[in-house]
Amino acid sequence: MGMEDAIKELYARREKMKQMGGKERVAKQHARGRLTARERIDKLLDPGSFWELGMHAHAVEPELAKVSPADGKICGIGTIGGRKVGIIAQDRTVLGGSSARIGGQKIATVHKMANEGGYPTIELADGGGARFPSTTGSAGLTGGSIGTHDSLTPTRKVPKIVAVMGEHFAAWEAARADFTVMVKGAAMGAAGPKMFEKAIGQKITPQELGGWEIQARETGQVDAVAENEEECFEIIKEFLSYMPSNNDEEPPYVPTQDDPCRRLENVGKIVPDQPNRGYDMHRLIKLIVDDGKFFPLKPEFGKPLITCLARIGGRVVGIYANNPFYNAGAPEIQAIEKVTDFLCLCDSFNIPLVSLFDIPGMFPGKDAERQKLPTKIVVWLQAQNLVTLPKILIIVRKSYAMGYLCMTGNLKRTDFMVAWPSATISFADPDALLDVAAESRIARAQDPEAEKERVLEEWAIDSAPWGGAGLYGLQDVIDPRDTRKFIAQALDIARGERGKIISEHRLQNWPTGF
Repeated sequence: MGMEDAIKELYARREKMKQMGGKERVAKQHARGRLTARERIDKLLDPGSFWELGMHAHAVEPELAKVSPADGKICGIGTIGGRKVGIIAQDRTVLGGSSARIGGQKIATVHKMANEGGYPTIELADGGGARFPSTTGSAGLTGGSIGTHDSLTPTRKVPKIVAVMGEHFAAWEAARADFTVMVKGAAMGAAGPKMFEKAIGQKITPQELGGWEIQARETGQVDAVAENEEECFEIIKEFLSYMPSNNDEEPPYVPTQDDPCRRLENVGKIVPDQPNRGYDMHRLIKLIVDDGKFFPLKPEFGKPLITCLARIGGRVVGIYANNPFYNAGAPEIQAIEKVTDFLCLCDSFNIPLVSLFDIPGMFPGKDAERQKLPTKIVVWLQAQNLVTLPKILIIVRKSYAMGYLCMTGNLKRTDFMVAWPSATISFADPDALLDVAAESRIARAQDPEAEKERVLEEWAIDSAPWGGAGLYGLQDVIDPRDTRKFIAQALDIARGERGKIISEHRLQNWPTGF
């Protein structure tokens, strides 16, 4: 065969590979209302930027070679907004997107290149799971037929993003990703309905097993939910806009026309004076951040705590804040797991932390104790104490007991901790403590009701921020209207003359789940 004929064959083979599992299977994918793997890559990446690896690869078994183009995994490098990313797309039209040796090697190559090159990876998940019979038997399992496990180590060197876009079982990468987004109608889990039925004899639909409502509201295994695939791509791009390409860089700076020293003139209309009255902390966050824009993470999970990415003065910050709209802002087990995960993300990728306190303590109860509440609290504290980024801590209204400790952690030299003048800081809510700590004093009084009022008044004075500021437990008491200005100035001071903030990444190797 001459050179010209060989080149013709090359292009013919490329064209055949692009047909994936064939017209019938592509049509079936479209009938589900879903794009193919190659269409998804084209939608997500900058036009013409995709550089594919292993287009001509196929399954190692001779009998599958002709029906396994790219071995069901389309992999390579591309750009989003000019930024380099590694891309992995499961091809549902090829053997259900199942995983075996060659596809696993391709995935491992992308992760290795991204880790060494210092750029994020994105996996578009639709299908997957081990391929039978390729992975059965001792030779299949131990001989590398399901690829490498290196990508499952928790080291957070580059952001790893997974989009669950179809029925995705054996969802190990989705479970360990730094950010997981799920399209409504998709499902994910450790095993699919068929395996589930065989194992325990119970029939269940993919949505009942692991639909978006379960993963977003009950397990917290997804960070965001998209209405459709187009929105999914936009969510991925927005998340990336807050993230550095690797853990040796700061997140991208985006200039803003929003004055960093802008006063929050309407803050009094958002936060009530009454300590037991609920309000939505999202409104305060929106008022503080650049242009009122922030990116929530796990918004349907652990609602008493808000975790989000935002910018102040063009610089990315990670905000975690109590939301008195739910449980009066008292974190329960879900919220504790959520904030611990958030601390790992921010510490790994050099995102300074801003904490807004309005916490009455932790949310106790029989269910919480049975879910190891003390252990969960200690894990949160351990993570908080390992963070080496600047932590800008602001007591907005109240901060009591273990809630105070969890939200602050071990104060370090680079921390900034202040309070609003109306804040109350104490071991416990004075009203809740009254019948315990002052029971005998009130009982001995000639007028018990008047004595109760005197006790509460004394405690209110003691709980005001002035005592803490006087002993330098607080570095300042600030005008609530200057909250944005204070955060912007604290970030500038933390940057110093070195001009950037890089963490020691002590949480980089923490497990994904807690």
